[in-house]
Amino acid sequence: MKKFIIALIVVIALGSCAFGASEFDETWLVTADTTAKGAAGQVFAQLIQQKVKEANSGLVIDYFPNGELGGDADLLRQAQKGYIAITVCQTAPIVSFIPEMAVFDLPMVFARYDGDTIDKVLNGDSEFHKKMSAAYEKAGLHLLGFMQNATYRLATANKDLETLTDFAGLQIRTMENKNHMDFWTAIGAEPTPLAWGELYFSLQSGTVNAQENAADTCVGAHFEEVQKFLACTNHILYCNQICINDKIYKALKPEHRAVLDKAVAEALQEMRPKLEEIDKSNKDILIKGGMKLIEYDNSFFSDVLAIQGVKDLYKRIDTATNGLGSTLEKSLEDVAEASKPKPAPETESAPAETPAPAP
Repeated sequence: MKKFIIALIVVIALGSCAFGASEFDETWLVTADTTAKGAAGQVFAQLIQQKVKEANSGLVIDYFPNGELGGDADLLRQAQKGYIAITVCQTAPIVSFIPEMAVFDLPMVFARYDGDTIDKVLNGDSEFHKKMSAAYEKAGLHLLGFMQNATYRLATANKDLETLTDFAGLQIRTMENKNHMDFWTAIGAEPTPLAWGELYFSLQSGTVNAQENAADTCVGAHFEEVQKFLACTNHILYCNQICINDKIYKALKPEHRAVLDKAVAEALQEMRPKLEEIDKSNKDILIKGGMKLIEYDNSFFSDVLAIQGVKDLYKRIDTATNGLGSTLEKSLEDVAEASKPKPAPETESAPAETPAPAP
């Protein structure tokens, strides 16, 4: 309640809405997230704020990071109602507001593709992007973009996970997410939801012997102290979405919409190499801390996706998202195929000249 009151005070200060014109003819957009200082999501939001400011158009991003106005679910509700304008968050929290976002729970759906291919599907003129944008609008939100660069949630463990059979019986801590848990069960592991605060000591004591998270989260929790192996399972894409209240977006002046769209598009592209560097540097820290890195080729991901339990999970998510899972898979395949280098056309060799008869 306290956080909601703070948000409401901000709203009133801006003229009873999350976007308002000041006496100086400025339009302010209240933007909030839960990302910690220095995290990729916060760097992304600050980059957009700076680019909007540099445009000098009268549009202002008023940014509240680090959960100052509430948790992810609080902020999404506030954005829906127009109490704030914009929020940035990872994909999991938004499933409760936009069921179609469950497609991001499809295990390893992105694992065989590079960041360029994924970006063209999530942010480009793909069938998936069109349908997902429509799902956002149905929820009263406007999708501004997805931030990713083919970095993923990984698995850490105290047993070697070189092959698929090594996952059998693996006691792995997961989030309390049915789709995530069903995936680990399908490949033979034993998923166990645990509170985050209990995880380090549970790994240390052997209550569980594995967990899954992004590399930077593993570093922040010092899991290299209690885990021996770092397996690049790439089962869930590390991805942040940014959205704005749909009515607020449509009420913006056309020039302000253009400034915001341009700032987001530029920030998305500038963040991609940063995400890659964050992922690499954190993996390096874990390796230097004593962990063994395990990487897999595409045959591993193909073997996982061929498991009947994984197929059943894909079918269930596809049904729950009105076929958007199939749309995502096809969009990824189509973009990847179109991106392949075209073979050089064969040139016909000129016919050999018949030598002139000797005089």
